[in-house]
Amino acid sequence: MQILFVEDDERVRRFVLRGLEAEGYSVSVAVDGDEGLARGTAEEFDVIILDVMLPRLDGREICRQLRSASITTPILMLTAMDNTEDKVGALRGGADDYLTKPFDFDELLARIEALARRKDGFTAETPSVLQVGNVQMERDSMRVLLDGRPVELTGREYQLLEMLMTSRGKVLSRTRILNKVWGYDSDPLTNVVDVYVRRLRTKMQWDSENGWIRTIRNYGYRFDPAAEMTQAK
Repeated sequence: MQILFVEDDERVRRFVLRGLEAEGYSVSVAVDGDEGLARGTAEEFDVIILDVMLPRLDGREICRQLRSASITTPILMLTAMDNTEDKVGALRGGADDYLTKPFDFDELLARIEALARRKDGFTAETPSVLQVGNVQMERDSMRVLLDGRPVELTGREYQLLEMLMTSRGKVLSRTRILNKVWGYDSDPLTNVVDVYVRRLRTKMQWDSENGWIRTIRNYGYRFDPAAEMTQAK
């Protein structure tokens, strides 16, 4: 997926760029409104992430001009302003979605994915119960069952397991896990993800070498029960 990210705040820009590239997206960056409009007009992207408050030309005007030029690329607006008037103005100006700073990276990622699906005319429902092998997660009650028996998980452990189960087979970077489970301002150098993966493996009785949570060296983790389930047969 090709993404144009227009943002003048260096801290936010680095945070989002690092996370999106870790997920395998190709990201082009513009640091002011003129550059954002020029690139959005001349190049083809799957999604445009557009900050509202930009030097030279603000995000609302960029959005208006892109739509006037018949460019239909989905646009996600980012802003520090959180009131109904601003949101309505952005959406009526041609934006497809609106996210207020500070934001959770995984929410940003989910909104990007939703915009891409909407562009392709596809929608999907989120199941209330996740079932993988002998593990069942009841999301409404936040209960986890292993072989039909409840497993006592902390809130963070539950969030980590839910993220892994809903991304079955996909490699998740430590950065993405950290931002999803611990939040926007978490220290990227912390080892808290590794600590909680060890706790989760212990409680779910998964071997560290051949269990369901596979370590991807120098990157992150993948939830992949397929090999163990095949061996059990």
